Parts: sequence; structure tokens; C-alpha cells
Amino acid sequence: MRIHFIAIGGSAMHSLALAMHQLGHQVSGSDDALFEPSKSNLKTAGLLPDTLGWNPKRIHSEIDVVVLGMHAKKENPELIKAQQLRLKIQSYPEFLAARSQDKTRVVIAGSHGKTTITSMILHVLNYHEKKTDLMVGAPLADFKQTLFLSEENDFLLLEGDEYLSSAIDPKPKFLWYQPEIALISGIAWDHINVFPTFENYVEQFDRFIFSIQAGGVLIYNADDVILKELVENHNHPIKKIPYHIPEHSIETGTTYLNTTEGSLPLSIFGNHNLYNLAGAQWVTQLMGIDASEFYEAIPSFMGASKRLERIGKGKTTLLFKDFAHAPSKVKATAKAVKKQFKDQKITLCLELHTYSSLDSNFIEQYAGCLDEADEAIVFYDPEALKIKNREPIEPKTIKAAFKNASLLVFTESGALKEYLFQKQYHKEVLVMMSSGNFGSLDWEKLIQHVSSF
Repeated sequence: MRIHFIAIGGSAMHSLALAMHQLGHQVSGSDDALFEPSKSNLKTAGLLPDTLGWNPKRIHSEIDVVVLGMHAKKENPELIKAQQLRLKIQSYPEFLAARSQDKTRVVIAGSHGKTTITSMILHVLNYHEKKTDLMVGAPLADFKQTLFLSEENDFLLLEGDEYLSSAIDPKPKFLWYQPEIALISGIAWDHINVFPTFENYVEQFDRFIFSIQAGGVLIYNADDVILKELVENHNHPIKKIPYHIPEHSIETGTTYLNTTEGSLPLSIFGNHNLYNLAGAQWVTQLMGIDASEFYEAIPSFMGASKRLERIGKGKTTLLFKDFAHAPSKVKATAKAVKKQFKDQKITLCLELHTYSSLDSNFIEQYAGCLDEADEAIVFYDPEALKIKNREPIEPKTIKAAFKNASLLVFTESGALKEYLFQKQYHKEVLVMMSSGNFGSLDWEKLIQHVSSF
């Protein structure tokens, strides 16, 4: 096929372009900005666009399909040309679904834990040298590729995102995949810029359950009240498998999983990760891995990249980097760290980075999220709101929303960096939580500073 990718530079888009190129298809693409590692990866494969920007001349009648990335807008000139020529135009998930009809599709969905559960599954499969096709939303520690497609593998493991498919396709991405095996980790209102009410958000998961193939399997967190009610009242003809937090214990900073084969020391911690583990075990079982094989592999799982990832360690200190940004994720991380390190001071530093988190109405969802911390810090850059022509949020408003009078609020990256780099750490755990980068924080400098105590 001849395939053209509009907005080829995205993490998922460029991975799909490379996969199609490797399978022998003719691939072209365009973008108005290219960053690493996408730029180098495309250049190595000979797929780097000659020039940046959009050019309708790239679109012609010999193209079999145009794949439209999320970065492209409705008024994109290449998209308009493709529409005028009546070419087949597909979103990333629609294209992927069409290419995997002969695979057993396994979709990991939910408001939180998708990347970690997918990482756990891949770690266990890889440990036992069981191959699978895959698509994940973010780079994983043990895997170079975020997407791999083959002709021979039986399974395709997909991280299922409920966000919209493209600028012209408002359908949630995970509705395209129609899996035989699915997992939902939990439901906590997210993407409020797209799903304006909680009820509207829950409706997407109702639709996802209907999208599971009749006779398929749904694995779900039965301790999530909203999810449990949704699944158990659902009349779609599928098998439903609930999971709960597994039995475990914590000794001197290490979590042990209680199994029929004895206590297994884990490299991860926190109730949310134990739930993730329980869900991952069910999925791997349906993919051909028995309990003994799972228990053999899981102790060496170090965690997904940037998901409570330990990046620094001193004599009495620990430094973690975590992707937590939505209220439910922040609260889960806070509780996990407090429970795991009872004898140390806990400092939690959260960047309000997404437009959802900076919404003056939604921010009240963060009430109590940082209460587990001995010291709580929030940072946000007012310039992020200026880009969207929205009014800045006053620090006092943030304190009131979090219901934390002792909360430290920084609105200048320089002031935050000065505070973190001059702070004296002793018997302390510092957790940096964000889907952003804290105003281009020098991570190596912070690691060296915290690790010196």
C-alpha cells in the first residue's frame, strides 16, 4: 500500500509509520514540527519529510490511505486535499484496527494504570520468550518500540485510550479495537475538555464494554464501585472476571506478594500497583502464562518508565519521578508512598500541567490529594494558560482547592528550582509528579543534590 501520515512526528504516529515501512509498504509523511527521538528514527528509516509544514502537493490519487494524527487540525491543507480527492482517511486507531483483524486483540483500558498493566504483561511475556504484537502510549523501560506489528504473532496487546481518535473522528480510540480480551482498571473522571460531565465520561466505558466481541472476556477491578456497578449490570454477552487487591505485606520498605508458592519480594509498591498486578496476571493467564510462570517473572518487574520510578537514592533519601497528574492518580501515589515509607518524611511536588488540571472548576477535584505529605508543593506555569487565552489561577485559589493551608505554591520555575536545590534532605522521600517537566528542570542536578544526603 501507499500510506501517507499527516502529523507523522507523534510518538504513536511515527512508530506506526516505521512499522508499515518495515512490512514493505510505501510510506510518506508530513508535520510542522519534529522532535527527538521521532526525528532521528524517521531519518534513519528514510522517512523524514524533506521540509517541515503542510503541502497539499504531497496528496495525490495514488495514495491508498491517509492516516490522520491527533496533532492535525480540521483545516489542515493536506487533509482538505485528501477529502477533495475522496481518499480513504483513517485515524491512527481505525487504521490499526483494520490491520489486525486476524489477531486476538487484548485491550487494556481504564482511567489509570494502563501503561503499568501493559508493561507488566509485556515483561512477563518477554521473560518467558512469548512474542506478541503491541501498541503502548508511552515508551517502556524494557522495550525500544512503542508499536510492533508482525505477520506471524497471534496476539496484539493494545493500550486503550478513551481520548478522541482525530480532529474529524470524535470516537474514543478504544472503541475501534473490538477486543476478544479486555481489562478496565477503574473509572475516574478525566479529559474534561472532551467529556464535560462524569456521566458522559462513564458512558464511554459503557460503549467500550459493548465493543468487546460477543463471547469475549472482560477483566475488571471489582473494588472500583463505579466500575463494578457498570460491569455487573451490563447485559452484553461476555464473560466477566473480577479482580481484587492481592494479599501482601510490607517489611522494611519492601512489598511481598503472598502466594501459594510463598512470599515474593516485589520491586514495585503501592495499592494501585498491586491492583495492576492482579489485573495483569489474569490477562497473561488468558495469553497462555500460568500462575507459576507469572510469579517467576513478576519480581524482576521494576515498574513502567516515569510511573513511581526511582531515579535517585542517597544514604537516607529517595527520589521518585511519577507521571501522576489527574486527581485519582495523585491520591494513589501519595497513599502508596506514605504506606511504604512510614519512617521517612514525605515531600510531594505536583505540577499542574494539563489544561484539565488548570481548569478553575475541575481543580476542586484535587481536594485532599496531597494530605498524605509532610510537605506538599504545587507548581504551575501561568504562561500555559495565556496560550489558551485563559485567566491565571491565583495561588490562594489553588490552596483552597486542595484544602491544604500549608501548601507551597510556585508559579515561577526559577523559584521552584531554587527551593528544591537549596533544600536540605534528611530521611526524606521526594516525589516529583507531572506529565510535564517542571519548567525544564535539571533532573541530573536534582538527582545529585537529593542523593547527597
